[in-house]
Amino acid sequence: MRGEFPDFRLGSVLATSFTGTLSERHGDAVERIPTPHRLVDWLSVYGLAVDTCTIAQLGLARELREAIHAAATAAAIQDPLPAQAVRVINDRSAQGRAAAILTPEGERRWRLGSASRVEDALGVIAADAISIIAGERDGKLALCASPTCQAAFFDTSRSRTRRWCDMNTCGNRQKKARFIAKQGGKPGAAQ
Repeated sequence: MRGEFPDFRLGSVLATSFTGTLSERHGDAVERIPTPHRLVDWLSVYGLAVDTCTIAQLGLARELREAIHAAATAAAIQDPLPAQAVRVINDRSAQGRAAAILTPEGERRWRLGSASRVEDALGVIAADAISIIAGERDGKLALCASPTCQAAFFDTSRSRTRRWCDMNTCGNRQKKARFIAKQGGKPGAAQ
């Protein structure tokens, strides 16, 4: 059953990876969390396991995703943050009940409330968004150079000049398009 859904695009930054659950925003959009169960799957991948998810909770998650995308996009281009997006992010952060815990390996993980509610997981994602948008982490917000994607991502490269949200998708697609254009528009010309 899981094979019928598009793969998750996983990154190392929780908040911007969450915005990546809707990709190709300026082309043929790909929804990677189309059902409540897929949201449960995605949260589990990021160590935010929840027991169940309702349609209403999926709606809250998508609302947060779009708020983070709007605020991160504004921050990346140094525009004022949209007031509605800030309100949604703050509300989700305040509504979550999660605690940061330290693992024996010295890593931070999140412990959700005993009921493992989706709202608790969304609170963690919102808190992560706040930390990157507020500039508290080493890196910078940027927008993917792909004209069909333009996803907000958190650039932690040494030079802070990364151009693609994901080199394996957007970056490779753009490189291939440039190569084909150089070959005179013929995909098989290099053989």
